[in-house]
Amino acid sequence: MRVEACGLGLLAATAILWSLGRTQHERPVLAVTASQTVRALEASAHLRPADPEATRRLAQAYLDTRQPGIAIVLVENAAPGVRESPRVRHAYARALVDAGRSDEALAVEVRVVDACSALAEDGSQDGHQRALRAAAGGCDPVLLASAMRRADILRELVSLGVEDAVAHPEASLVAYRNATREARVRVE
Repeated sequence: MRVEACGLGLLAATAILWSLGRTQHERPVLAVTASQTVRALEASAHLRPADPEATRRLAQAYLDTRQPGIAIVLVENAAPGVRESPRVRHAYARALVDAGRSDEALAVEVRVVDACSALAEDGSQDGHQRALRAAAGGCDPVLLASAMRRADILRELVSLGVEDAVAHPEASLVAYRNATREARVRVE
């Protein structure tokens, strides 16, 4: 009888510790605030599927929560007009980098630089018109500079044969240093 009482007491103590231990409870993948932000941006993108800025913000939120695969699928399944926006392509290139696809990211980033390069054109009337069209398409000097810098770094990564920058941190550092040690100055 005494052994049974000890066994029942031990079983009861184990059950109490197990239920209070919270080891069997699920935890959310995203923090509460991040998931609420993503949910709000998903609703906004769903209500405005033709708005490139809504898609870009949602892709950026996915990247901020370390979900590059979802950002890639979002951009690839967006409407063609949205997908071709330079800002959306720039976010897409970052998603590709985060997913370990440097060569594809380089191709996308080069297209962003090409689309926005009219901002850096000469002061001629034709150059001014191209710059206005680029600005209307979502380009600005900050986007152009960011895309140029990322394209330079990606060129170095690809030339070193690095597909996944996270998997090869030493080679990524070498590529970054090689790409950023050169300064460019444009004198007008």
